[in-house]
Amino acid sequence: MQYNFREMVDKLRKQGHVEDIYKSVDIRHIAALVDKSDKALVFHNVNDYAMPVVSGISNGRERIGAAFDCPYGEVYKRIDQGLSNPIPPAMVNDGPVQEIILTGEDVDLFELPVPLFSIHDGGPMITAGVTIAKTEDGSLNAGIYRFLVREKNLTGIDIVTPNDLQRLALTAFQKDEVLPITINLGTHMAVNMAATYRAPLGLNELSIAGGMTGEAVRLMSGQTSDVPFIADAEIVLEGEILPIGWTKPEGRFGEFTRLMGGLHWNPHVRIKSISTRRDPMYYALHMPWEVILPGAANREAAVRRAFMLANLDLVDVNITPGGSCYFHAVVSIRKRPGEAKHAIMTALIASDIKHVVVVNEDIDVFDGDDVEWALATRVQADRDIITIPDVRAKPLDPSLRITPGVTPITTKCGIDATIPDDLPRERFERIKYAYAESLDLSDYIGSREENSGETVDVDVDVDDLASRVKMKLKKEPVYFAALSETFEKEGFKALARSLGKLHKDEELWQDEQGRLCLVDSKFAAKPPPSILIN
Repeated sequence: MQYNFREMVDKLRKQGHVEDIYKSVDIRHIAALVDKSDKALVFHNVNDYAMPVVSGISNGRERIGAAFDCPYGEVYKRIDQGLSNPIPPAMVNDGPVQEIILTGEDVDLFELPVPLFSIHDGGPMITAGVTIAKTEDGSLNAGIYRFLVREKNLTGIDIVTPNDLQRLALTAFQKDEVLPITINLGTHMAVNMAATYRAPLGLNELSIAGGMTGEAVRLMSGQTSDVPFIADAEIVLEGEILPIGWTKPEGRFGEFTRLMGGLHWNPHVRIKSISTRRDPMYYALHMPWEVILPGAANREAAVRRAFMLANLDLVDVNITPGGSCYFHAVVSIRKRPGEAKHAIMTALIASDIKHVVVVNEDIDVFDGDDVEWALATRVQADRDIITIPDVRAKPLDPSLRITPGVTPITTKCGIDATIPDDLPRERFERIKYAYAESLDLSDYIGSREENSGETVDVDVDVDDLASRVKMKLKKEPVYFAALSETFEKEGFKALARSLGKLHKDEELWQDEQGRLCLVDSKFAAKPPPSILIN
């Protein structure tokens, strides 16, 4: 199977994840319509443009899983597969993206249906550009960047954040040289996700994508430089970053933080050729969720790998949507003494996570109420909250004080919301309702039985039953619910009366776990010294 964009769209369509819109639509309205939809949308008739627009492909976790033929919770396994068994890209001589080639004066970016996203956008911005460049040693680097369309053959490129492409562009700038790149639009989700993964040194992002799908990404030689492009993409722009430095204003634009970004200063890119399929689809990556959710899978995979290397027994991890799938992590572990703090440090190092909460395995990391309950019942602030100041930060964090030209610094935080090692576990036992597993509410709802509250007349000698209960309790302490099972045929009311007699006779007591026992038995709980009466 060839993992390409249009086959992925067809697969998602067959599974009900894509809605085809045939009614004509104003390009200014596309982003708002995608935001209102619970499916990816394909706009087949965009006013004034020849090609359809696809958006919202990775807007949902279920959709992301479907693209990889697995549940979302297993996508991290595909990422691990890509990291552990990368498949280098393969050079080919032909590909569908070269069915139409435009060069020279025929290059016209304004023919691309680039939507308006926000009311504060600085202009039409290409959002899904998987950008390939060559490194100093001839290997390939891939990432996703935004390109502000300025002229028919000129864009900006947003590389204000320190990364490999920024470093390559800076090196070229210092030599007063252009940096050739290719911009690949409409690629399989594996390519998009791998391009945003912080790959280990020496590992090509496109090789990770190949490992994720089990199939090499097909590349072709560039028309205008030696930088290759993706043969199965929908649209390819070949260009070069101009050596003008970070001097041109660009933005504003919506960021993964779900906030509007500020004005950035960036270089320009001259577009030298446009190659497309005969019937190309334009992919408009919808901000922020098409960045947020695939990014979560990447960071969850990074945390899992870090925990494995740290020999921590990880149960689950959630890079939360509330933290823009970037800043916050909730991690559950099977804890051994001292490991909660170790887990905090490991998670904070694994990715650019700002805040991490570590919980026990009984907490559902995807249930916000469950996590908050752990915070409320298991945390003492002076003991369980740790902070790490003066750590490199993500510049897009709006709470930072930014100094131009200076790498921003943040304070990271970890919360140990696990059960303290030195406290009795029974303090943290959840309420478990008697017979919850055996009862079905639907058996009772709507019932018209007149005898539904019938009384069972059982002639029980309370004194005799109390004696039998005493015999039971002499052997071992027993919870009240278990006693009701043992003496079920005598009836609940009779058992309650017999226990009442034992209480009255001052023969009934409880052990440290709250189980019933006899007052003079070895199991009987002792009152603390502070309440003893002399």
